[in-house]
Amino acid sequence: MKIVFYGANATTFLPGLSDLLAPPHEITSVPDAVDRIAQDALNAADVVVGVHFKSPVTARNAQLFQLPAAGYDQVAFDALPATCKVCNAFGHENAIAEYVMSALLSRHVPLATADAQLRAGTWNFWAGAGPTALRTELGAQSIGIIGHGHIGQAVAERAAAFGMAVHVANRSPVTGERYTAVYGLDELNNMLSAVDIVVNTLPLTPSTVSLIDGSAFTAMQRHCVFLNVGRGGVVDEDALYDALADKTIGGAIIDTWYSYPTDTSTPHRPATRRFEELPNIVMTPHMSGWTSGTIARRQATIADNIARLAEGRPLINQLN
Repeated sequence: MKIVFYGANATTFLPGLSDLLAPPHEITSVPDAVDRIAQDALNAADVVVGVHFKSPVTARNAQLFQLPAAGYDQVAFDALPATCKVCNAFGHENAIAEYVMSALLSRHVPLATADAQLRAGTWNFWAGAGPTALRTELGAQSIGIIGHGHIGQAVAERAAAFGMAVHVANRSPVTGERYTAVYGLDELNNMLSAVDIVVNTLPLTPSTVSLIDGSAFTAMQRHCVFLNVGRGGVVDEDALYDALADKTIGGAIIDTWYSYPTDTSTPHRPATRRFEELPNIVMTPHMSGWTSGTIARRQATIADNIARLAEGRPLINQLN
């Protein structure tokens, strides 16, 4: 089969893939900027691996468009052949759950601050310093998770292990005695008002665009910490900025954004509003799921689906 990795992000998953496939396969890569040679390669491909695909780019022979990622909002399905199957890949949930817990723990266990102070001879967090040295505990917090997919479930499992009260809001019904409460998305504001921490894990779809808006932030408690590890567009940009600037909420940790660079060597701001000027936000560059473990797990999914296609077996994670 002819397999083409389309774009810089997809090409990250290429090294070592051939070792997971039974030969023969012809594997090549093409850049994000499609020239005539790249277009010819895409049109000849049986399988295209990529995170984006839109007209006027074509892949006339493609039987499978395989995303090496979960999100598919950058793929125009109607630009692909009608018979082409579109599948995504997960495997990022463990990495993202670790990011979430690390970000939250850092607010209760200030290791870097304590280290810097002790190096200067200051013992601010010492038990001998008395009541002013007391820290808070993450396990005493309640957490509300928006979305109960791969990421939401992984975050919930780890939060429960810390002893946190776990609330979940999801479009479809959720069962499980381990949760303090479950809500439908139509009851979202009820959950937001009941928890100390809110984590969005939802993908961007027509039904989730700006789902978390001004009314959602108003429903949150004033000390609430908001994390976004889903898609940026699920959260209304102006509403998030205003909630932080006006201190409607206590703070935010944001990993997914509204604008991304095409060239990482050039400075690029992630939003229209100047979040970088706010003191109550931690900003990271969409790094939460990007680990060697994620790459390996997604490579396994890509190889599995290529093998399934070659053997005429049902594909996994098919979207269309």
